[in-house]
Amino acid sequence: MGKRSVPEVNASSMADIAFLLLIFFLVTTTIASDKGLTLRLPPKRPPDAMDEIKLKDRNVFNVLVNSNNQLLVEEELMNVKDIKEAAKRFIMNNGKDEKSSESPDKAVISLKHDRGTQYAVYINVMDELKKAYNELRAEYMGITVAEYLDIENDTDNAKKNPKLEEAKLKVPYQLSEAEPTNVGGN
Repeated sequence: MGKRSVPEVNASSMADIAFLLLIFFLVTTTIASDKGLTLRLPPKRPPDAMDEIKLKDRNVFNVLVNSNNQLLVEEELMNVKDIKEAAKRFIMNNGKDEKSSESPDKAVISLKHDRGTQYAVYINVMDELKKAYNELRAEYMGITVAEYLDIENDTDNAKKNPKLEEAKLKVPYQLSEAEPTNVGGN
């Protein structure tokens, strides 16, 4: 009696099939992209080229967020939902109140948060501050916030819109973010 051969599965095309499946899944899968904050950082400069900028205290709107997620705005406790209106009043003061900014182009918002601050609270504060600037610019242009955002997000036409550029010059987005420290709390 002869030795019987054991049937084998032909696996020569298995690599091809695996490769085709891999390509199929790569092509058909959508990869979620996180949006994040749209901030433009200043260009990197050498330390010796740093200019010291002197600001009057009245032109700085101080916002502190401690590790208990409490807001201290201009040395007063404030709710996150109220910061937008407070920032708008500060920016558009035009020298009326001695404790607020001299003009929108001189107003600077200083944001400092604690290392223990929840990320969601930090993002909410940043969103409210950005909304304040968007509303002020839309108001300056005489349009709604939705129309302003459409114009600003249309990158092709935004650069050609002189009214948008003028609004950005009159109400510049000036936010100074300090290094997180242990501001307070635990």
